[in-house]
Amino acid sequence: MSDKSWLVIQYPLKSLKGSKRDHWLREKVSEYVEMVLSEDELGYVDGSDIGRSVADPNTYVLNIFCVVTQEAVAIAQVKRVLRESRLDHTRVKIATMPEGGETYTLQYAARKGVTDFSL
Repeated sequence: MSDKSWLVIQYPLKSLKGSKRDHWLREKVSEYVEMVLSEDELGYVDGSDIGRSVADPNTYVLNIFCVVTQEAVAIAQVKRVLRESRLDHTRVKIATMPEGGETYTLQYAARKGVTDFSL
């Protein structure tokens, strides 16, 4: 059994390709999250994508994928770095899935009442 999990940081977008700021956000979030995960030996950023949501093709999202070891600690550190760095922490969703799993589970949503998650 693996102790690794996938963690995805998701932001809603207004367009399929994203704006200049969306691309800047992808770079900065990836950079800051990579720093905090590697400093704390919690994992690493594995990549990102911008595009249509799988669940709703009329919705656009930015996904940043990470592989983490200590899921709860990694989530707390990601939330902290997004908040402290002012990287749109009020719009973010964070979900996890065990390595080898098939479904992500929403772990955090900045907006109250949000309970669903889909890539």
